[in-house]
Amino acid sequence: MGEAWDRMRVDYAIRQHDEWYKGDGLYGDGPTLHCDYYNSFVIHPMLLEVLDAVSGVDKSWAGLRDPILQRAQRYAAIQERLISPEATYPAIGRSLAYRFGAFHALALMALRKQLPAAVAPEQVRCALTAVIKKSIEASGTFDDHGWLRVGLCGHQPSIGESYISTGSLYLCSTALLPLALPPTDPFWAGPPKKWTAQKVYAGEDVPADHAIS
Repeated sequence: MGEAWDRMRVDYAIRQHDEWYKGDGLYGDGPTLHCDYYNSFVIHPMLLEVLDAVSGVDKSWAGLRDPILQRAQRYAAIQERLISPEATYPAIGRSLAYRFGAFHALALMALRKQLPAAVAPEQVRCALTAVIKKSIEASGTFDDHGWLRVGLCGHQPSIGESYISTGSLYLCSTALLPLALPPTDPFWAGPPKKWTAQKVYAGEDVPADHAIS
């Protein structure tokens, strides 16, 4: 934006996350790995967008773009496989009240047209649509004024941590990022496709899944 900024702070943040990388597309939320969705809520999307903004400033940052993108693509593949045939996903970790915002990373990779080769945009559209409908159409999701209530599938106040407010519930909207794609994009225009878990549990043959380093 043409304003002064602190390169040292940005460098520290990028390099700390690189040190916290655990393998197979997963970063620790700090030095230890947490079984939650913060890789999707924050880590992968923000690392990609920070590097989009600053990688041209420093060669060492530019050199991190490819591995960070590869990790984000692997995490997107994992996320797509986490969606069950019934459009549920594991209710693990904190901030579950962000609902389908847990798929921020997958939605962002679809928007960027950088999904892994084995994951078609049409199947991501179908999977995300099903997940969103499963959560948003549950009884009790909205209060009498139309505002979201705390919960993952309906009104479940006990899953709301002390930092959760009505406003923060709208982090779920990050799963809607593909709305920025034009209607002619294959994400929207392509015919419906089953997502991976649908194929597997329908008895279809699917390629083996493999970790990355």
